[in-house]
Amino acid sequence: MMKHFIIFLIIGLLFSCNTEQKAAEDGIFPYPILQTELDNQLNVVTVPYNSPGIAAFYIVVRVGSRNEIEEGKTGFAHFFEHMMFRGTDKYPKEKYDEVLKSIGAAANANTWFDRTVYHMTGNAEMLDKMFELEADRFMNLKYSEADFKVEAGAVKGEYTKNYASPYMKLYEKTYNTAFKEHTYSHTTIGFWEDVVDMPNQYEYSLEFFDRWYRPEYSTIIVVGDVTQDKVNSLAREYFGEWEPGTYKQEIPVEPEQNETRYAHIQEENFPPVLSLNYKGPAFTVENLDMAALDVIGSLAFSERSDIYKKLVVDERKVRQLNAGGFNTVDPGLWSVDAILVNKEDMTEVKNEIDELIEKLKSEPVDSVELEQTKSHMKYGYAMNIDNPDAIANSLAWQVWLTGNPATVNKTYANYDKVTPEVIMDVANRFLVSSKLTVSTISSDEKFQEAEDLNLDR
Repeated sequence: MMKHFIIFLIIGLLFSCNTEQKAAEDGIFPYPILQTELDNQLNVVTVPYNSPGIAAFYIVVRVGSRNEIEEGKTGFAHFFEHMMFRGTDKYPKEKYDEVLKSIGAAANANTWFDRTVYHMTGNAEMLDKMFELEADRFMNLKYSEADFKVEAGAVKGEYTKNYASPYMKLYEKTYNTAFKEHTYSHTTIGFWEDVVDMPNQYEYSLEFFDRWYRPEYSTIIVVGDVTQDKVNSLAREYFGEWEPGTYKQEIPVEPEQNETRYAHIQEENFPPVLSLNYKGPAFTVENLDMAALDVIGSLAFSERSDIYKKLVVDERKVRQLNAGGFNTVDPGLWSVDAILVNKEDMTEVKNEIDELIEKLKSEPVDSVELEQTKSHMKYGYAMNIDNPDAIANSLAWQVWLTGNPATVNKTYANYDKVTPEVIMDVANRFLVSSKLTVSTISSDEKFQEAEDLNLDR
């Protein structure tokens, strides 16, 4: 539901040019992470993996909706997810698709707050062709104003289709309410009025591409039946002439939130929704804040939890219940989401969640359950990185969050350091009403008043 069903970690690590590194420390990630930075600042990551004949090729570009700081110009990071498949002089769209099929490869892309990821998986023996195709469009993308307008129209259609969903409407309104200055206030697809105006922004689109599609903002990740020597050789051959840019920007800083905020969507004949969205921390491996919140979400609100058993299984007042937060470069949101059966139970469900959060602040969690939860989270990850695409995707998260894929080991090692005392500390600092945005869907004209929801705590 909402964020947890809709969307699928920039602290830059400096490398000396043309140096090669393995993961800095042993940890949960079982494969070597080999890194080389080219002279143009493009980082190239190789992970040899026993997948005969198969390789995954990812390019992580550290640009997303977070970087859309100019008024009236949101949605362009997502727009280029589309536009990058329009082709070049050498490989027009139809030829690009034909070549992909001929080498047994499939390609796609996705955009989010902090990054855009392009990925393909195919025949490892044709890795040179993958490099050629991707280098060509990253360095030589070409489109006419007419092509631009067509794709901008497609984005408008995507917005109209997606935001017909009340969940998406609430998701959009939640972020717009929770963030007043920071660019997380708009979702990846952009503000509606900007999407409508996008066909008129051809010249700006060229500027946006020129700013961000540069080697210093990009990382190549290749995983599978490959060697580092071959990957580096191909990277130098095809991407070595890619010129760095000069664009720098400052992201607006979100002021401290000091009051509970509210977002409501009125929708008839739709399951009522209660979503409690707390301002969380930015992701970093240097402290335990996000790790502790991850543990809280799994320990206190999963299907194994007492509140889930009570509200979902026994009393059947809630259809679905979950909690968690997105790992983001800047402070984001950590949420508890409940889809209810009847809107009349919203106050009671809210009070149950409040009581549990207060308990997390004042009483140590059971140590045995804590250890089981941490083990489940860590080794659930380890069991899932069992193919080139899954491995590359997991490292892509680390790249856009920290700039360094090797931080994957620190990320998961932090779970081991989460104690009952750490959980109480984090809950007391983040899960407070002054950092809360209450989001609801119901047939009511507006959400219930604060005193009805017993929000003062």
